Amino acid sequence: MRAMTEPKLISGNANLSLAKSIARRMSMHRGMSVKLVDARVERFNDQEIFVEVFENVRGEDMFIIQPTSNPANDNLMELLIITDALRRSSAARITAVIPYFGYARQDRRAKARTPISAKLVANLLTEAGVERILTLDLHATQIQGFFDIPVDNLYAAPVFALDIEHHFRNRMGDLMVVSPDVGGVGRARELATRINAPLAIVDKRREKAGEVAEMTVIGSVEGKTCIIVDDICDTAGTLSKAAGVLMENGAVEVHSYITHGVLSGPAVERIQKSVMKSLVITDSIEPTDLVRNAPNIRIVPTAPMFAQAILNIWNGTSVSSLFDTDTLVPIYEGMYSR
Repeated sequence: MRAMTEPKLISGNANLSLAKSIARRMSMHRGMSVKLVDARVERFNDQEIFVEVFENVRGEDMFIIQPTSNPANDNLMELLIITDALRRSSAARITAVIPYFGYARQDRRAKARTPISAKLVANLLTEAGVERILTLDLHATQIQGFFDIPVDNLYAAPVFALDIEHHFRNRMGDLMVVSPDVGGVGRARELATRINAPLAIVDKRREKAGEVAEMTVIGSVEGKTCIIVDDICDTAGTLSKAAGVLMENGAVEVHSYITHGVLSGPAVERIQKSVMKSLVITDSIEPTDLVRNAPNIRIVPTAPMFAQAILNIWNGTSVSSLFDTDTLVPIYEGMYSR
């Protein structure tokens, strides 16, 4: 059933450019101007976060666009405080649109006496007043079960499939999708199935966190154009080393498709110096100038997908329809002709 009120968007400071892009895309779909709700999200001198909403939101269907990326704690607190401000202003429903869900890598107890921080964040969001979550490529899909509210987890794979079919249209038969570790095989298999390509795995052995001691390629990549697929690229150490191992095993080229470009520390420098021909990321995290200017890093927009998902949630229609590559072709308006 169609909602009686219009969807309203509000954004924190984590990724304003993405929020504005989503608003523009919704304006195109709706045939009317959709703007971000006028608000200020500021910090006092002691770095306490203060939020003030300048528009009436009573009875409105509110969507907060705020990835909890670096600085994760500040951006998470902004999201929680915006939620509290809207709840106390009598918003009808509050949906948190979290393109990058921070703390998702802490989804289980890998050792004794460690936290499950992803569950803690889920509790915080629910207690603050969030009634629905919309996110992209959760690091661990079981995090959806940490919530007692609906969670819509979008996937970058359909968009990546469109991008690959567009940029590799003349050599699709030479492609090999590669998972950079055993844990990411499901994600890589999903993309491989979409583009009808074989699958290989880079098995890595760590001596300690952040350091890879040994890598072994499972599968033949001889003469193949390899596409490494993963959800997060942080310091790019593992990614760069995996690309080198693939080339050593006979790969012709190596490209990488990563949903969330965290790209902290020396990541951009490593990528530029690596044997990778290109790294494709989404704009789920606000790219820095260094990332934007890197010659072998390309950014795929997510605003068309998020705008349609928000409208589907508001309309009460299917969000899972966006898992279909064919559904995304008209949404991306000819950006990827097939």
